[in-house]
Amino acid sequence: MARKFSELREKMSPAARGAVDKEFRRLIAEMPLRQLRVARALTQEKIANILSVRQSEVSKIERRTDMYLSTLAAYIKALGGELEVCAVFPKGEVVRISQFSSLTGQQRVTRKKREM
Repeated sequence: MARKFSELREKMSPAARGAVDKEFRRLIAEMPLRQLRVARALTQEKIANILSVRQSEVSKIERRTDMYLSTLAAYIKALGGELEVCAVFPKGEVVRISQFSSLTGQQRVTRKKREM
C-alpha cells in the first residue's frame, strides 16, 4: 500500500530530515532545462507555441550545453521567468552582470537553415 511522504517524514530522525531537506534544496538549485520545464508543468509543444518555433527546436534547446544568452532568456521567459546572469567568486561574492538585462527574450531562437 502506498504511503504519503508526510507520514514517512514524521518517522525520520531530525538528522535524516535535515539531509533530505539539504538534498531537495540542491536539486532545486541545480536543474536542467527539461526538468525545469516539467516542474513548471509545461510541454515542449506549449513552449514551442510561445516561442513560435517547432517542438523539435525546443528539444534541441533543452539538450544544448552551449547557446546564445538570448535563446536561454527567451526559453526562461516562455517558462514564466526572467534570466539573470551572475558571476560567483571564490570568497562567495555574487555579482549580477547587468550588461544582459536588456535581453527581452523576443529574439528568434532558431538557427538559420543551411543552404543546400
